[in-house]
Amino acid sequence: MAQAVLITGSDGFVGQHLIKYLAGQGLTILAASRSSTNATHQRIRHIQVPDLASTFDWRPLLSQCDAVVHLAGVAHRRASERSYISVNIQGTASLAQAARDTGTKHFVFVSSIAAQCGSFSDQPQSEDSPPRPTNAYGRSKLEAEDAVRSSGVPHTILRPVVIYGLGEKGNFALLSKVARLPIPLPFGSLDAPRSVLSINNFNSAVDFVLTSPHTIGETIIVSDPNVVSVTGMIAAYRVALNRPPNLFSVPEKWIETALSSLGYRAAWNRMGAPLVATPNKLIRMGWKPVHSNFSPGVISIAA
Repeated sequence: MAQAVLITGSDGFVGQHLIKYLAGQGLTILAASRSSTNATHQRIRHIQVPDLASTFDWRPLLSQCDAVVHLAGVAHRRASERSYISVNIQGTASLAQAARDTGTKHFVFVSSIAAQCGSFSDQPQSEDSPPRPTNAYGRSKLEAEDAVRSSGVPHTILRPVVIYGLGEKGNFALLSKVARLPIPLPFGSLDAPRSVLSINNFNSAVDFVLTSPHTIGETIIVSDPNVVSVTGMIAAYRVALNRPPNLFSVPEKWIETALSSLGYRAAWNRMGAPLVATPNKLIRMGWKPVHSNFSPGVISIAA
């Protein structure tokens, strides 16, 4: 079992949650990020590092750790192809090679479901599904996975679906704002199944992998066990606010057409179209999720 873990990208939404969780599990955390922050936990030591596109000698930090959780990367949809290559691929390859050279026992690479498929799929996805990324971000994550595998470092690759929780961004933040509106909403018919992932379940999955040597060499999808729909998510947000769901139905096609005409076609694909990628493999390996259903009230809702 790892005693000290280097976590890159520790200042992001996911990283901030993960370092506190793992420190609470008794691990010593070297929290690496580009921003300079003050330690808030006796087991967390913040380390300021340059952009992953820069040349950096990771070995002094790696020599202090048993394991690595590599979160850092470029995920912006407007990022350049060059950024994806230099940060997501080359930066990951450099860190993995340094980890191999220093004898790191376990390198956990947090990839993305985007390495496997697009933002929606008519077919359920599993680790056995042929990877078919549909954008530059997904392709860069898939190439980064290959770089980790070829480095020779003992590794586990995680492919999380979209993550929600306190501090959530993007579409979840938008849904949360919409759910707070004190009016009936016309989203009662948006029932396409989506796999999502709570930050609590993500944290517990990483902890499970770090403490489970039999996960080394595996590529694993991470998601909540049960799927949810836009209708279900908005209703759950409202219930967490002690409000009735108050949803009514209009034809789904109307909403899809309206969002597309306003330039939100990509947002529709990421939330309104189906994507089922369940964590069956991880559960078979012994992971026990913190909760099975979409649970914003446990994590993120404040009136």
